[in-house]
Amino acid sequence: MKKIISFSILLLLAVSTIQAQTTAMQFSGLDCNGNNVDLFADLDAGKAVILHFYMANCTSCPPPAQKIQAMANHINATHPGMVKGYAFPFTNGTTCSYSTNWVNSNNLSTLYAPMDSGATQVAYYGGFGMPTVVVLGGVDHRILFSTLSFSTSDTTLMRDSILSLLTATSLNETQEAKHSFQIYPNPANEKVNLSLNLKELSTVKIELTDLSGKVIQVILNEQKSGVINQEFNSSVLANGVYLIRLTVNGTTTTEKLNIAH
Repeated sequence: MKKIISFSILLLLAVSTIQAQTTAMQFSGLDCNGNNVDLFADLDAGKAVILHFYMANCTSCPPPAQKIQAMANHINATHPGMVKGYAFPFTNGTTCSYSTNWVNSNNLSTLYAPMDSGATQVAYYGGFGMPTVVVLGGVDHRILFSTLSFSTSDTTLMRDSILSLLTATSLNETQEAKHSFQIYPNPANEKVNLSLNLKELSTVKIELTDLSGKVIQVILNEQKSGVINQEFNSSVLANGVYLIRLTVNGTTTTEKLNIAH
């Protein structure tokens, strides 16, 4: 009886912990692929970040990660690069070698960056199930969604919370962009003109991508200030819809470009 009571108390504490947390726990440094990671920088840039905590040799952990990846990749097709994912082991004893192999062998590398040493994060978010999944977003670094025991319906809830975040972010960026960034003509034929008005010296990158986010051409990548008028040749592009991705000092805005010859 004592064991049952103890287990119930532990479970209640775990659930209470995950309900009590409302904001993200920062992590930064390098992932297991050697890439720079900064959670708060991602959130400040308007991105949604999915944390997937798994246990070694857990057969029930990869299928939810695969469902979540498919959902996130679908969102990234229309909001390029705006959903990121990190796969954390439950314990600190799981090496980068294992984590990298776990991501790659389960075909999860199109969303998830492998991480090691997840015990501190797990304790913070109150993880007690397999897997524990947390979705983060917003400049206030809030928890959008969390679950200790994944079910299929959670994918829909996660999708809706991410889209709500990105829609709100896009509306704010669009209102600001209307006064500073213009694409014309649109639809375009032989050439496209881009007009940008910067209030201060800024690092500016303008890219042409397809709808999946694949970069077709880097139109501009410099430090600029004031009024910028940039023209590029669109005659070589096939008819269809493309994206113009503008990044100013790390903040990204995307606009659709229609090509009709």
